[in-house]
Amino acid sequence: MIILQQTQSLLEEVDFLAATSNLTAYINQLLPNINWAGFYFVKNGELVLGPFQGKVACTHIPFEKGVCGKCYREKRLLNVPNVLAVQDHIACDSDSRSELCVPIMKDNECIGMIDIDAPIENRFTEEDEKKVSLIASLYEKAVQKHHWF
Repeated sequence: MIILQQTQSLLEEVDFLAATSNLTAYINQLLPNINWAGFYFVKNGELVLGPFQGKVACTHIPFEKGVCGKCYREKRLLNVPNVLAVQDHIACDSDSRSELCVPIMKDNECIGMIDIDAPIENRFTEEDEKKVSLIASLYEKAVQKHHWF
């Protein structure tokens, strides 16, 4: 599987910032019709922006707010077909209409997430969920291997 091989290759890099930045670029190239792809990481009691591709983003997200906050609290993948229907959605980019958020886990704790936005409703498919979940799983292994957190 090309996704598996490409992700594993990118995650051979031992430097956290270099590997995460390149992985973000790969996700951005992998999924068509998206307008933002990146990482948020748990830091000082909130989610803090990590490497990303797209427009300027929200830098701090409280655990209690938005899709990313819910992904953190529930420790599960969230595929939101229409972010405008989410009461506490944080609109970092007013063009975003759907969102896919996949947690990154270490020792049963959410340490961050891959977050992807699209400018069209119902953008993310079950196949997209599988692809990004695979990438997140491989990232979790790299976190352990390289002692990033």
